[in-house]
Amino acid sequence: MGIVAGLDSSSGFTRIVVCDADTGAVLRQGYAPHPVEAKAVEVDPQAWLLSLGEAASGGLLEGVEAIGVCAQAHGLVPLDSAGALVRPALLGNDKRAQAAAADLVDGLGGRQAWAEAVGSVPQAAQPVAKLRWLARTEPEAAQRTAALLQPHDWLVWQLLGRPARRTTDRGGASGTGYWSAATGAYRPDLVELAIGHPCALPEVLGPAEAAGMTPEGLLISAGTGETMAAAFGLGVGAGDAVVSLGASGSVTAVHHEALADPSGMITSLADATGMHLPVVHTLNAVRALRGTAELLGLDGLEELSALALKSTPGASGLVLLPYLEGEKTPQLPHTAGTLSGLRRESMKPEHLARAAVEGMLCSLADAMDVLRGRGVEVRRVFLLGAAAELPAVQAAAPAIFGAQVVVPQPADYAALGAARQAAWALGVSQGALTPQSPPAWQGAAAQVFEPGEELAVGQAVRQQYGATRDQIHPGAFPAGA
Repeated sequence: MGIVAGLDSSSGFTRIVVCDADTGAVLRQGYAPHPVEAKAVEVDPQAWLLSLGEAASGGLLEGVEAIGVCAQAHGLVPLDSAGALVRPALLGNDKRAQAAAADLVDGLGGRQAWAEAVGSVPQAAQPVAKLRWLARTEPEAAQRTAALLQPHDWLVWQLLGRPARRTTDRGGASGTGYWSAATGAYRPDLVELAIGHPCALPEVLGPAEAAGMTPEGLLISAGTGETMAAAFGLGVGAGDAVVSLGASGSVTAVHHEALADPSGMITSLADATGMHLPVVHTLNAVRALRGTAELLGLDGLEELSALALKSTPGASGLVLLPYLEGEKTPQLPHTAGTLSGLRRESMKPEHLARAAVEGMLCSLADAMDVLRGRGVEVRRVFLLGAAAELPAVQAAAPAIFGAQVVVPQPADYAALGAARQAAWALGVSQGALTPQSPPAWQGAAAQVFEPGEELAVGQAVRQQYGATRDQIHPGAFPAGA
């Protein structure tokens, strides 16, 4: 079909991959940091364009026929009635809207009302909470706000020359707090509840639809959020879950329907293919490993992993509940971590190292069980993040998760997903593909680990962890979770 590009505008940089549209083979790559502070909570969106231009320099996009764009989630770009920026964009890592999110929960009648309305309960990161924060703290800017975009929407709009029509995709829209993945429709009343007046919202495109053509004749696909793009780039499908090991953690699975969860533990997102991506977050993942390594005086996670492998499954009865920053799943925001099972024989560094690895994985398995308890099938787990490469994590994960574990080779999966979306839209425009069938690119190169004979051992580790969790935090998980 030709050559396509995928652009990932994350919180700190822009990555671009140029791919063969038929096979997905990467032909060229570009990278540029964003000219902003690393921990900024608001930014002039022009910084994203400057980074994009630098990443695409040197003829990187020569011969490209279509571009897909993905970008950091939960940003809010408020525009006035003429399409001008009202104030700097608010980013997803901005926690100032926590009180505003709580106000919105009460304003609609509680958590269940929100879950039924849009598949999620307002959180500080979401655009809907940012709107309420804006109305409360910057009322003049709020009054001028007439149209709402997210980062990938804004970038697509800029690439197209700022046309009258503004677009988004169902994946990006599902994270706003005012679009329902279950109904496929906006809830403009929730926008008005948040900011006090109606705002223009971008048209939601289907997965294979094009947003338009640039003045230079480049096709621009619908675009999407980073999470959806990464899932599409990995090639996950029904029966797959993605476990992300960052400082905090998440479990995202592909499912055939949206899930409404009044507890708020599940956020019901849409994906980039027409399916759904329910996600459950934990506040503690790799931070528990790093904290344990520091406690033991070790020089990094590799040493922690090597030490953990000197122990045995179950860590001689030592259990670490890794709720070091409080926890979201289960909902224990003000708790602390717990080390349990201390006996003379268990008080050895290798057992603590093992307990940290198992505690992190069991916490994420708890999050996975929240999804499984709602009918989400998980047969295969994609493990992402630097900690996924640790031998101790790879040894323990399959049995604890009770599933095949796939550790993909590090790659720019979000940018690859954006490029695959561009190839899909290009193929549909050329009549080579249908809107129901994305291009069949080769899946990610990966290591595969099976639970095998260790499955029963993993179940015993989970039971030991669960018994400790329930003793210290009885009733932490609602019935049926």
